Amino acid sequence: MRIGELARHAGLTVRTLHHYDAIGLLKPSARSGGGYRLYGQADIARLHAIQAMRQLGLALEDVGRLLDGGGAPLPVIVEQQLRALDRQIAQAEKLRTRLELLQAKLSDGHVPESRDWLATIRMMTACDKYFSTDELKTIFGNWQRIAPELQALMAQVRQAMKAGIPADSLEVQPLAHRWMMLMGLWMDGNFDLIRRWGDMYKREPSVHSEQGPDLRMVEYVDRAIELRLAALGRHLSIDEMMRMKRVPPEEWEALYRAVGGADAKARAARRPPGASARAGVAGPDGPHGGP
Repeated sequence: MRIGELARHAGLTVRTLHHYDAIGLLKPSARSGGGYRLYGQADIARLHAIQAMRQLGLALEDVGRLLDGGGAPLPVIVEQQLRALDRQIAQAEKLRTRLELLQAKLSDGHVPESRDWLATIRMMTACDKYFSTDELKTIFGNWQRIAPELQALMAQVRQAMKAGIPADSLEVQPLAHRWMMLMGLWMDGNFDLIRRWGDMYKREPSVHSEQGPDLRMVEYVDRAIELRLAALGRHLSIDEMMRMKRVPPEEWEALYRAVGGADAKARAARRPPGASARAGVAGPDGPHGGP
């Protein structure tokens, strides 16, 4: 088979086959009377092996050593290439995650300022040390679910700190409870994710931003949460705590109304004939009217 015919059937260029010949990777087994390269069956089989190994990502030098009997065995080289591909796939997944986050930032037509981009880059670089790609999707994807409420909560915590209220005071416990619920909502109830985020936040100053708490606030809230977890730990296991979910205020209000109404009906049913209706229980706006 002449070189042009082989190139056409193999989906290669004549120039590529010339290069293979020049470096000794694939030399034609014969030449015609006019000096044309002629490739036989063994040459075509070698070309098939060359292209198969090239698709694995092997360099031409490695392909030549393998075909000529020198260098590392094929299984070893294939294993090396698989590991290299795994690294490339992981990098591609990280890039995809970052592009999705970028797309989300731009979807509302708002272009962040340079400092916002730089802060995001710093945070992502730090996060890569602590979290997988899927975990980063959870962290950054859920952020908007809690951001407004967390900002309001941080303002209340800041007021408590400014007023000199100790972190172990009972007055701080409602704030600690809301903080825990927001962290659970943010991290999909994954305690390990919450713990690693806290570790990273304390170790990596580059992830701090104007929208987030400073370390003094983190330490203050941590102290209040430690007391809360210690109290809960006397009654609940960690697994049971992990199964606890945040209940929206409107669901609590609906529950109180339902319980208050049912209790009022039960009391009315037990009321002796002629008793005053004013003796009924306080409704949802009474002593038990709030979560």
